[in-house]
Amino acid sequence: MGKSRNIRRGGVGTADAVVEAVDGGLAELIPDRERARAWTLLIDGAPQSYVDLDDPAYLSFEYQRRLGHVIDLAAPAGKPIHAVHLGGGALTLARYVATTRPRSTQQVVEFDTALVQLVRRELPLDPNARIRVRSTDARAGLAKVPEGWADLVVADVFSGARTPAHLTSTEFLDEVRRALKPGGVYAANLADGPPLAHLRGQIATVAARFAELALIADPIVLRGKRFGNAVLVASDHPLPLAELTRRAASDPHPGRLQHGKELTDFTGGAVPVTDTSAVASPAPPPSVFR
Repeated sequence: MGKSRNIRRGGVGTADAVVEAVDGGLAELIPDRERARAWTLLIDGAPQSYVDLDDPAYLSFEYQRRLGHVIDLAAPAGKPIHAVHLGGGALTLARYVATTRPRSTQQVVEFDTALVQLVRRELPLDPNARIRVRSTDARAGLAKVPEGWADLVVADVFSGARTPAHLTSTEFLDEVRRALKPGGVYAANLADGPPLAHLRGQIATVAARFAELALIADPIVLRGKRFGNAVLVASDHPLPLAELTRRAASDPHPGRLQHGKELTDFTGGAVPVTDTSAVASPAPPPSVFR
């Protein structure tokens, strides 16, 4: 697709929306009328990221707040970390880490080169932030991370609102484990709806590679009543379950945390996914974005 700006639109006294073709579709940056320098990024109409340039620690999306809790608890408050973000979007979570954990060193892997250029131009990063962006496939970029380098790996990769199949397998998680330090944390944003077969399969897959797991989601999503996001957290060391539970429950849209036997029961006998059996996550129904 073409990479040049093609439309700007807006009203008197408001910032203009930016609409531009990127590699993955049509990107729109929509200004927030209530926050002076805040923007929502949409790709082909699907919300991808929200960024407030004046307050990068503000997380608007429900699933990003839950990932923010994981980031907050991945190390003592304010301590710099090494973080890898698979999927960049508008770099919301990389900005969050840079703000809440100054002097952190981060690598972002975002396949869409044109999107990276758009975000850098319209939503510039703090020049002092130690954020390196690689424009390549998420799994290929992860393979370039030095062994045992990362305190945190966050997977939030969607192509056409679906997670690519090769990022859902045990072989992919072997690369995650290789990149993580002992005690490091893996967090994935997963999307699924009834009957939750993809989500159950992903829990089984992560459980095949990590000893400690927790799942945070809206109770309605966990009951299979609605398509939505779930955050899966894993480590080879015990997770801060009590604090994660408290923070998720206190969100504007309260989330529920499952772990241990409850999570095993929820998985319902699903088996781990391998490269040979992997498929992309299900596409959301059109009603999700209305």
